Formats: sequence, C-alpha cells, structure tokens
Amino acid sequence: MMDNPLIEFRDVTKRFGSLTVLEKVNLKIYEGEVTTIIGLSGGGKSVLLKHIIGLLQPDEGSILFRGQPLDQMSKKERYAALGRMSYMFQDNALFDSMTVYDNIALPLRETTRLKKAEIDRRVRARIEQTELIDAMYKYPSELSGGMQKRAALARALVIDPQIVLFDEPTSGQDPVRKNAILSMIAQYQRKFGFTAVLVSHEIPDVYFISNRILALYNRTIVFQGTVEELEDFDHPFKDEVIRSLEGLQQELTGLRSKRQFKIQYHASMKGGALGESFTIIIFTLEGLDSVISNLGHDAAQKAIHSTGLFIDKHFGPIGGFSTRVNAQQFVTMLPYSDQTEADALMVDFINEFQEEGIRGIQGEAVGKMGDGCVELVVLAGMAQGNLLEKIESVIECARDRQKEIGRITCDTQE
Repeated sequence: MMDNPLIEFRDVTKRFGSLTVLEKVNLKIYEGEVTTIIGLSGGGKSVLLKHIIGLLQPDEGSILFRGQPLDQMSKKERYAALGRMSYMFQDNALFDSMTVYDNIALPLRETTRLKKAEIDRRVRARIEQTELIDAMYKYPSELSGGMQKRAALARALVIDPQIVLFDEPTSGQDPVRKNAILSMIAQYQRKFGFTAVLVSHEIPDVYFISNRILALYNRTIVFQGTVEELEDFDHPFKDEVIRSLEGLQQELTGLRSKRQFKIQYHASMKGGALGESFTIIIFTLEGLDSVISNLGHDAAQKAIHSTGLFIDKHFGPIGGFSTRVNAQQFVTMLPYSDQTEADALMVDFINEFQEEGIRGIQGEAVGKMGDGCVELVVLAGMAQGNLLEKIESVIECARDRQKEIGRITCDTQE
C-alpha cells in the first residue's frame, strides 16, 4: 500500500439546506487500485462521488489531489487534476439520437482540439478494445443492456483517464448481470491501468475485485481498509449493509457469504459439531477468461452460478456448507467426516458432476454460441482438518491437492 493517497478527504461536510448528507468524512483513495464505497441506498454515496470529480464542493473540510488541496489550486491546476477523470453514470447516459461511435467521440469533440483523424483513431481504438465493432453505427436503443454498458465505458475511457468513477454501475440488473458488469469493469481496469472508484449498495462480487472498501454509514466513513479487514470489523453498519450484500451473494450462487461461512464454522467448533475431524474441499473454475473473451461476461457469471448451485445441491443435504472465496473458487466444509467417508463422498460427487454437472454448466453458460473456442476446466482438492488446526492451513492444503475432475471443451462455431 502506498503512503501517499491519490485523493484524500479531510473532514468533508456537505449540506443541502437543513439536511446534512456528509459529515466530517475522511477517506483515502490510492492510485491504480479499485476502491468501492458501500452503503445503504440514499446514504450519500453518489454525493460523495460528485465531490471527487468536482461536480459538488464541500461546505466544510477539504479535498486533496496528490496531496494538494483543490481549493488552493489555480484554475489551470484544478482543471488539469479533474480533467483526467471520467464519470460513468448510473443509467449510462447515452444519447439516443447518436450512434455508438458518436456517443464515444463526444468527449473528445467537446473538450479537446484534436483533429478529426486523431479523434477517429482514438474512438476506433476504444471501440475495438471494448468489442463494439459490430455495434459502431447502431443506436443505443438497438443494443443489449450489456453492450450499452460497454459503450458507456468506452466513452469514459476515450479521454485516457487516470481515474474512472462508477455511480451504481449495476443498478436495475439481475444478480448474474450485476456480476457480469462488475467483471467487465475489473477486466478493463487491469487492461488500461486506471484508478477505479465505485459506489454500490448491492454488489455481491464487490469483494472479489476491490483492493479497498470504504463504508459510508450515518453520513460518515466508518471503515476503510481491505476486504480481509472488513471481515473482522465490528460495527452496527454491518447488520444493515453487509446483510444486504450477503443476500444477493446467496441469490447469485446459492451459497453462503464468506462471513456466514466463518460464523457457521466457529459455531460448529464451539458446539463440537465438527467432531474430531472435518473435510475441506476446494473447487476451482479455470478458463473463465476464455469464456469471457468468447462468450461474454454473462456466460462466465452463469457458469459460476451453475457451479455454485450444483455444489450446494450435492453437499448441502448431507450437512456440508459452502462459500465462494474468490472470482473462480469455492470452498466446502464437511463436518463429522473422516478420510474414508470423505473419499467416498468425493467419488460420488465427481461421478455425478461428470454425468450431470458438466452438462448443466455447459447448457447454462454456453447456450447459443458464436465464433471461437471455449475450454472450462474444473479442479477439486480435498484435505482433512481437526479442531487444533487453523482452517486457513487446511484450505491451503486442499488447494495444493487440486486435480482436474471435469472439462468443458466446446467448438463454438455453429
């Protein structure tokens, strides 16, 4: 973690008449990272975001960019700082009367003096990079929701921003689509290296792409730190905010959140429900990037969804409980199981997975395919643990023992 933040709020307060929306907000955002601001709907997250880009100014406190207060900068310095930021609106804000090409070109035409040929070069580069070539001359109404999001992102990226702000980028989408959009943002953030700041009150996959989480609660920032630090943070906001995230996580995968998994594990330990030993199984989906490249983010999220449901369907009825620990990996715990029993259960699972699971994932994720080739490999590893061992070491042992249990290889040309 770098010591010097890219953006810093110091005791920022914002009022609208008698209503205080932000009160003595302190936060730090670091360059090259994905920072997500979580909080309840209507809690002031969008107001906070608009302060970062300069659409709003604080009534009290100061906002610093690279250590320098914005209100002490000259007009030229402030324009240089804020001019490298892009804002992706909640509803995309594409102009219906303009083609995709013209929507993406608009920021360059309005804010630069570039020649027409250079604008064309930059626009076409972003269109190609966001896989919108076939939609270049279509209008927003002719595009799917996912393509509209890509067009809005291409427009945000066309000025080569240092910072991209995302205001509720998954609002109004179903759980699978929410995570597909978030996956897209993460992919392009890695590809272009910009600093991403998201606000959300409902993204279950926020943990898997964020370097830092900021929690806005009761008009102020009550937490800022890593996902791991948030897991152990004890504060009333978790009862409201985190529970809403967990509900969507279960809706997406059918599995417990990591926090719920830990709670059940510790409760089992205290009650002796794990017995003398327990089993940890790790499942990994390899090849999700290939699915994204050939079939899109929706297909990848549907593969995750189908895998999570299949794991829970098999192990849930016999007392197992599972969680998704990162973008492509699941952990299942089997209480009361010794090595012999666990081996037998795993053999049954692999047989059922090869007979039904692969077909289900393929049907859910692939459907009608376009050109290309998709290969999705499913790995599994198992390890025994006991109450004297740290669960993290048992999980790592299971991860090291992973072997292929299934493979989906599809020629997507039909």
